[in-house]
Amino acid sequence: MTAVASHQGILYVVATPIGNLGDMVPRAVETLQTVAVIAAEDTRHSSRLLSHFGIKTPCIAYHDHSDELRVEQLVGRMQAGDSIALISDAGTPLVSDPGYRLVRSARQAGIQVVPVPGACAMIAALSAAGLPSDRFAFEGFLPAKQVARCVHLQALATDPRTLIFYEAPHRILETLQDMTQIFGAEREVVIARELTKTFETIKNDKVGDLVNWVAGDSNQQRGEIVLLVHGASKQENGMMTPEQAHIMKVLLEELPVKQAASIGSRLTGLKKNFLYDWALQQSE
Repeated sequence: MTAVASHQGILYVVATPIGNLGDMVPRAVETLQTVAVIAAEDTRHSSRLLSHFGIKTPCIAYHDHSDELRVEQLVGRMQAGDSIALISDAGTPLVSDPGYRLVRSARQAGIQVVPVPGACAMIAALSAAGLPSDRFAFEGFLPAKQVARCVHLQALATDPRTLIFYEAPHRILETLQDMTQIFGAEREVVIARELTKTFETIKNDKVGDLVNWVAGDSNQQRGEIVLLVHGASKQENGMMTPEQAHIMKVLLEELPVKQAASIGSRLTGLKKNFLYDWALQQSE
């Protein structure tokens, strides 16, 4: 392990509120008050937070589009003895926010990196969703284009873990429609919207029903959104019972794959898409 020189500064990774300013932890306020500079995703956005807490520390922009020169400048300042706090617009930096390159460069330079924990939309949503939380996968934002989004979702269709996504409000309806097509209308999904804010909404339902709910209420297509998807069942994950496999094999002896999958779905209770994919695998 690289030794940390005593004269070097420290990089603090500081979580900030995701909505309710009361969620700002005292240690975060103290850290932001005492560092030499704050590296902020958007200095104008963060200025309101800093003003609320009476923090007068100067800010410098650090975001996804910052070049390597900015990283080198910040690392150089820490090597010279300045401590720096990294913050994002809201929540914990590096969770679908910039910061990875700076943290990695700091560690490679032997600079101590200290987390100052606090709010995180992903964890807040998971804690209140009522879905299994022993194993989960955070997927961040899905691709904006439908084809790429569906390809990504298809790759996760049999994942047994709870899946967590961030989604933009103008794409929420399309994403739920794509999930209905790929995961099946019965898959349980939770929408966690505007967490810790005035219009906080957490609703779980079958994804097919959520499509109708969101389509019928434009308010649900606003604000910051976390989507949580129940993991695939054992059947969806490829664990068919012997009886279900036998039914499909008999149907496939007499019918085309598409028709066998459709009838098999009615007989076994399994999703048609799953049975169709399973049947194709048997012929390989």
